[in-house]
Amino acid sequence: MEPLELHPDRFFDADPTRRRIARSLYEEVRDLPIVGPHGHVDPGLLATNAPFPEPASLIIIPDHYIFRMLYSRGMRLEDLGIPRLDGRPVETNPRTIWQRFADHFYLFAGTPTGAWLNHEFYHVFGVRHRLDSDSAMYIYDQIAECLASPEFLPRALFDRFNIEVLTTTDAATASLEEHRSIRDSDWDGRVIPCFRPDALFRIASPDWQQELDAFGRISGHAIGSFDAFITALERRRAFFRSMGAVSTDHAVLEPYTHALTQEEAEALFQKALAGTATPADQRLFEAHMLMEMARMSVEDGMVMQIHPGSFRNHNQQIYRDFGPDKGADIPIRTEFTRNLYELCNAYGSEPNFTLVLFTLDESTYARELAPLAGHYPALRLGPAWWFFDSIEGMTRYRRLTTETAGIYNTAGFNDDTRAFPSIPARHDLCRRVDANYLADLVARHVIDLSDARRMIRALSYDLVRETYRLDRQAQPT
Repeated sequence: MEPLELHPDRFFDADPTRRRIARSLYEEVRDLPIVGPHGHVDPGLLATNAPFPEPASLIIIPDHYIFRMLYSRGMRLEDLGIPRLDGRPVETNPRTIWQRFADHFYLFAGTPTGAWLNHEFYHVFGVRHRLDSDSAMYIYDQIAECLASPEFLPRALFDRFNIEVLTTTDAATASLEEHRSIRDSDWDGRVIPCFRPDALFRIASPDWQQELDAFGRISGHAIGSFDAFITALERRRAFFRSMGAVSTDHAVLEPYTHALTQEEAEALFQKALAGTATPADQRLFEAHMLMEMARMSVEDGMVMQIHPGSFRNHNQQIYRDFGPDKGADIPIRTEFTRNLYELCNAYGSEPNFTLVLFTLDESTYARELAPLAGHYPALRLGPAWWFFDSIEGMTRYRRLTTETAGIYNTAGFNDDTRAFPSIPARHDLCRRVDANYLADLVARHVIDLSDARRMIRALSYDLVRETYRLDRQAQPT
């Protein structure tokens, strides 16, 4: 079997001067605590602290970064154990699934997924052989043996990973019982929810009435008017804050913002109740609700995040057969300057408001996002996201935003993952890429080493705590 070796200078520049500086900067932040302000880990993992399942169920089946690549090369999702919505048979033998994954692991060479997985294998599970067809079962057994030991229970790994804060993403209708269980336990890990009410704003969706009914039940009363809807949202946000939440999150196709009159908003809400809302109605309603969410954030101090520009479920056959979040979401062109005009003019200078913007359209970094964040005090740029959470993607992000916005108008890093064991790998990669970027600036005498040392700590730790107000609970003004 071929040995797995992770070079200590991986991802650093080949030039020896830049590499030396990058190495010294990385060493200063390598062991800093991990702060996760946005992600998708199931809080139930840490609430129950039950052992993880076998390797295929832990690493392959939940991770669309993995199976989207395999699907792109002709492998059926059924053959990877991905459950179908109709309950039809899929592969259930985890060793068979793992072998298929190992047979095609070479596909991930040069990708961030490959880098994360090799870091995870090496540092989390102690694997010292490269994953391929020949080593598949040996590595499967090694990981399975680890998962059977108390040292690999979720809370033990949380502590071992040196996670200071982990944020989950939770629907407005979520009970947060898992979070309550964690808070009531004798474990001191900080796991906090994030308020994501998107489903309640998609009034043209066939599922909207069902979502509204569930929201009414958890709010304690039926919701028959727009006023009642807003009141329920405000109360639900207050509940999330009481459970430790410091942020909200909003995934929209476009970041269009526009304030409706009370009468216009009520009319749209009544159309939705009648089941006659159109996609155009939904676009207006979502635009107005982003304005309402910003207003509420000014009042309660919760940090607002907008994740726009993903054409969800582009492959309708996969969506029909397997549901959402199966690797079929595709970026689209996104415009910010005009779309955010009303929101920025209403709230962009409010001292109690922070808006973190993400994009899947790299052309907006220098043209729109850096100028916006470099002007409005409330705006911060989220890190390179999703398809660009990569070695080259993070480097392009820094090069296209720093000269206009600086680094201190950015929000640090978030791992945005469901794959809990991969969290340290994702943060490590970002710290290496940022160290390498700063090393280039030092080598070219754009900044000096003392600047770089302050900046690498800010990028790795300080900015995320500051942006998400993690040193204080969000409080009403």
